[in-house]
Amino acid sequence: MGLTGSIIVYVMIWWIVFFSVLPIGIQSNKDIFKDSIEGNDPGAPKNPKIGKKFLITTIITSILFIVIYYLVNNGFFNLRNFLQ
Repeated sequence: MGLTGSIIVYVMIWWIVFFSVLPIGIQSNKDIFKDSIEGNDPGAPKNPKIGKKFLITTIITSILFIVIYYLVNNGFFNLRNFLQ
């Protein structure tokens, strides 16, 4: 796997893991906004903790990428053999 392919695979895995981690631990603001306050979505989370989720996503993605990179470079996951 070359540099460009590695970057593409890493970014794709990162976004998939990020969207999987994003809803974890969300608490709604619905109790606070009983009155109608314009410009604020009552379904918006109190504190989404985006920085923590970025860090968790990066750690999980790095582990998954290392496993995939190892499998591809050692020939355990080679699509060229399946296509022949």
